[in-house]
Amino acid sequence: MQKERHAGNQKSTIKGSGRTIRRIWSYLADERNLLILVLLMIVASSALGLLGPFLIGWGIDKYFATGSTDGFSLLLIGLAAVYVMHSLSLWFQSYWMIGIAQKTVYIMRRQLFSKFHQLSIDFFNKRQHGELMSRITNDIENVSTTLNSSVIQVFSSVLTLVGTLAVMIWLSPMLTLVTMIIVPLMFLGMKWITSRTGKLYKEQQGRLGEMNGYIEEIISGQKIIKSFSQEPQVIEEFRIKNQRLKESGYWAQTLTGFIPKLMNMLNNLSFTIVATVGGFFALKGYVTIGTIVIFSEYSRQFTRPLNDLSNQFNTLLSAVAGADRVFDIIDTEEEAVDEKGAVPLPNMIGKVEFKDVSFSYEKGGDTVSNLNFSAQPGETIALVGPTGAGKSTIINLISRFYEPEQGLILFDGHDSKKITRDSLRKQMGFVLQDSFLFQGSIRENIRYGRLDATDEEVVKAAKAANAHFFIHRLPKGYDTELSQDDAGISQGQRQLLSIARAILADPAILIMDEATSSIDTITELKIQEALQHLLKGRTSFIIAHRLNTIKNADQIIVIESGKIVEKGSHEELLAKKGFYHELYTSQLEKNILLKP
Repeated sequence: MQKERHAGNQKSTIKGSGRTIRRIWSYLADERNLLILVLLMIVASSALGLLGPFLIGWGIDKYFATGSTDGFSLLLIGLAAVYVMHSLSLWFQSYWMIGIAQKTVYIMRRQLFSKFHQLSIDFFNKRQHGELMSRITNDIENVSTTLNSSVIQVFSSVLTLVGTLAVMIWLSPMLTLVTMIIVPLMFLGMKWITSRTGKLYKEQQGRLGEMNGYIEEIISGQKIIKSFSQEPQVIEEFRIKNQRLKESGYWAQTLTGFIPKLMNMLNNLSFTIVATVGGFFALKGYVTIGTIVIFSEYSRQFTRPLNDLSNQFNTLLSAVAGADRVFDIIDTEEEAVDEKGAVPLPNMIGKVEFKDVSFSYEKGGDTVSNLNFSAQPGETIALVGPTGAGKSTIINLISRFYEPEQGLILFDGHDSKKITRDSLRKQMGFVLQDSFLFQGSIRENIRYGRLDATDEEVVKAAKAANAHFFIHRLPKGYDTELSQDDAGISQGQRQLLSIARAILADPAILIMDEATSSIDTITELKIQEALQHLLKGRTSFIIAHRLNTIKNADQIIVIESGKIVEKGSHEELLAKKGFYHELYTSQLEKNILLKP
């Protein structure tokens, strides 16, 4: 099994192409045995590639220059064997390298996807989902494409360069020196081009991710866009982002396109120099005709690897830009890990206590401060207050999506920091205002609350949630497939499925962001009935938007500006004629005015 040492132990962001390339190489090193075979095949193909032209030149001097044919057939057989073995070595190295590359990107993709599940909710709240998707698709695919070809090409080119140069010097140092005249021109040209394309490729990958994020957002929000007739604005914004991507891609590809043109020109120049000077040397008797033929071919073989290296360098820059974005996520600080010595939380009875709890999303501020309250097992606690008061923050603290900066949160008397997050969340259930259903069958979505539940238990949970009546009417019943946007079922039906999922999970603590907003009256009654079944015997925390739905709550906590300003039962708070009384009266008057 592959070691998971790559999973991001480094805490600093990877900077510099060299460090990124070394990190990619560490993945490849896990397949070192197969990699050695690939390198042997590269050495073999490079050597055979040099041997072919050498035998041709040697044959010209031995047979064509002398007119002898003795052993000529053996030369032809030898040449055929060389080129057959050369082709086989190329096939094997490509076949094995593709396997290595695919396993490498498989590990990277798996680690990146696993990393997503180790990051905090705050991380996802601050980033476009489409941009993150681009990293696990486009960027890793970019690395895959490069590994499939570039590693072989780089090693092969280097070996071919060294081998070609060695044989050329052995045959004729003078003619070799003449051939090397073009090398400085190649170096200067390549340096000028690659110094500009690296930044452009990185910019291109960033803008591609940004545009993917924008596309994902716009597709998800089509209903809102059409409702407010914002199509022209959206199209214009996309045009701007698309234009920026086009510009960076245009210049990156244009500058990269200069490389083969430059190399082709220098290649032709090299051939001309070898033919001209070689012919002069042949007339003077310094070299043979066969040597000139060998040099002509080797001069092309010498410039071809330089051309390949330059092309692969730009491809490598693009892959490095993608790998940088992947490693940037892998190295992101994870959701705070459980403290050393944290233990699993035993089966809860449901007592929750806040003691002087304070927390802020940003340094120097106070989102909530000095919160003190307790929920006894089986109690229903309603959180009430204006938008931004801190209700959702309290829920996030209970769920341990965030940790309190000061104070203690106790579950059945256990300090939240002394217990494992996983054991806590397994005993919690969530019914949110915007219910989320996965692509799959209705049965699978309900079973998500407890994966080992039987079909009978799924049906029982659906009946308890008042969802069975509409599921049963669907053409395929519980096997009806839902799309990602839940097309085909209403908002209220989605909420009933969410409640069924929570009932199946049978949590000790239930968290609800009131599930009856924007629901018709009949469906609301079904949901309220299902919620009563769900709340029974569980400690529940409800974010209340409509105050008439929480009259029966055991305790109502009123939050304003991150502080508890009132708490008590519905009757007690109305009797105080304080902030809650003001909120309730205001809503009641609005409801009366809205009645026909």
